[in-house]
Amino acid sequence: MYKNGSLTARSATIASSPERLQWNGLIALAMAGFICILTETIPAGLLIEIGNGLGVTESLAGQLVTSYALGSLLAAIPLTTATQGWRRKPLLLLCILGFLLFNTVTAFSFNYTLTLIARFFAGVTAGILWGMTAGYARLMAPESLKGKAMAVAMVGTPLALAFGVPLGTFLGFYLGWRTVFGIISLSSLLLVIWVLWKLPDYPGQSTEKRIPLLKVLVTPGVRTVLFVILAWVLSHNILYTYIAPYLDHVGLTQGIDIILLIFGIAALVGIWFTGIYIDHNLRLLVLISLAGFGLASLALGIGMNQSIVIYLAITLWGLTFGGAATLLQTAIANAGGDGADVAQSMLVTTWNLAIGSGSVVGAFLLETLGLFSFPWVMFCILLVAYIVVWKTKTPGFTAKQN
Repeated sequence: MYKNGSLTARSATIASSPERLQWNGLIALAMAGFICILTETIPAGLLIEIGNGLGVTESLAGQLVTSYALGSLLAAIPLTTATQGWRRKPLLLLCILGFLLFNTVTAFSFNYTLTLIARFFAGVTAGILWGMTAGYARLMAPESLKGKAMAVAMVGTPLALAFGVPLGTFLGFYLGWRTVFGIISLSSLLLVIWVLWKLPDYPGQSTEKRIPLLKVLVTPGVRTVLFVILAWVLSHNILYTYIAPYLDHVGLTQGIDIILLIFGIAALVGIWFTGIYIDHNLRLLVLISLAGFGLASLALGIGMNQSIVIYLAITLWGLTFGGAATLLQTAIANAGGDGADVAQSMLVTTWNLAIGSGSVVGAFLLETLGLFSFPWVMFCILLVAYIVVWKTKTPGFTAKQN
């Protein structure tokens, strides 16, 4: 364990290198996020193959995604709170080993119930991982570069969506879905080696600095940020969940793979841009992103009969959503102060709640008002979120909470 003197010396060393990021450690966090997102989303592209392999219908195979999300939703807050005092590196290793174990079980299981359980606990692992990633990244950077550090640590998410899922779907078609989960497990094993070799370790939060859950929730700015998270991610998932029927409705079914690739590449550009400017322009970037997403929603509503408009709107959507995770995690960390890890777990719970709610709201709109209503509902939700950010003066989007 670190003694007070060594901790002070380490802090002084970090402070004396104000322009230095610990790239090896941040890349390890990014890779962990890549594996996490790939584990979560890859079943969506392989539902037919998974259903055939487990002897169940596609709708039952789809519950593998639901089970994962449920695990994250239920685990994020209680387990992040329970592990606040754990050293960061061993906790991260435990998470990666969790992905190794549960993806391996998924790869070899021929029993649907067992696979569903493995997916649930993979989601639990993800809930812990996302609850600690932002705080870990910020520990690896001086104050002036904490936002950039988070942007690097979060780059695994758009990379997984832009390239990991399409590649995994392609490999699953030719090599089998079990092979894909085996590859993810192998990647987890390689990441364990990298973390042991290159990742710096930090102590967990001391008992006297831990803040109770309720106190974190009522900290100025936290609830505001959580509301914006709910609105932003809800708007995104209303359409993203049903992007295939929407594109079919506008006559672009054959281009869905290209459109998703465009979205993913635009998201990468968005997170790169966010990483450059986030440390000094957080609130402005959030406002620009919400406004840009709102304009994209309007374009998707007005230009449903114009392919070029759809392509441009999807590009703008990707650009403005790519940096969302970094922007929102930075805002919740700023607002949470010493309770940042607990606040991050609230973000994970709210994010997963928004994903599930997006599916439910989208299904309701699809059955009642029709696909044409999606962009307009999204725009109204985003407008409310924009006004909240524009009007707020509380810590989070404006300044760090001390």
